[in-house]
Amino acid sequence: MTNNSLDQLADRFINYLVVEKGLSKNTVVAYSRDLTLYLEFLKANDISHIADADTTLVLKHLIDLRNAGLGPRSRARHLVALRGFYRFLVQEKALRTNPAQVVDIPKSGLKLPDVLKVDEVVRILGTPDPSKPLGLRDAAMLELLYAAGLRVSELVNLGIAGINLEACFVLVLGKGSKERVVPIGQIAKKKVDIYLASGRPLLLKGRPSPYLFVTRSAMPMTRQGFWKLLKQHALKAGIPHKISPHTLRHSFATHLLERGADLRSVQVMLGHVDIATTQIYTHVAQEKLKAVHTQYHPRG
Repeated sequence: MTNNSLDQLADRFINYLVVEKGLSKNTVVAYSRDLTLYLEFLKANDISHIADADTTLVLKHLIDLRNAGLGPRSRARHLVALRGFYRFLVQEKALRTNPAQVVDIPKSGLKLPDVLKVDEVVRILGTPDPSKPLGLRDAAMLELLYAAGLRVSELVNLGIAGINLEACFVLVLGKGSKERVVPIGQIAKKKVDIYLASGRPLLLKGRPSPYLFVTRSAMPMTRQGFWKLLKQHALKAGIPHKISPHTLRHSFATHLLERGADLRSVQVMLGHVDIATTQIYTHVAQEKLKAVHTQYHPRG
């Protein structure tokens, strides 16, 4: 391709749909409308070269469409149009890869995870009573879950040895017994610090436990137990919709992406890539993840 402006690429794609694919007029109009929305989004984000648009931007665009009220089926059709556009660009050697291809379309239509707004998360995190040991524990658990995007099983199984408050990292044992290191922000560090100093000792009453978060009986918190306390705090915070521990994990990822974090770093923090041991993290990689988290996490 010799003409590579966004509008020129779009025109060539639409012409390809009409001339070579022979699609119906209504289908071409729908593709053209979806593509126009996407190009406007790219331009609004100061993207003038198609090669500068990556999977992160595709995801952010879909999130914007959802926030604007576009339904799942319409977003699924929109993603089909973007995939076709990018596939055409790869075919014409304008691009090497298709950044929209890795975004899945469920059979029921594109369904992005339910997420909370930042202010809703803040309200939930502010509900535990800091004057009580259980309140200090709940505050630390909620903050850590959101700070590191943990699965509930990873949170309740976290050991004392798994958190490094000096370096602001938590060592997580994820699915398939794979370890990953995730940075946490200063607010989470402070709340865990307070819990360790003032809450956990009062709950344990001298009894030993390798687990970070414990109950009054010195037993580790269970998934069901945390689920219940999250519901209680969400109710206290006045959150009208149903939420789960995974809602905070989805919110963690979405809030980072919305603020410009790169998708690869978020994937690493979520544990969606194969990370066998912490040895594969060099000091530089750890500092990069920490910098990304500090820069983009709302409570970093």
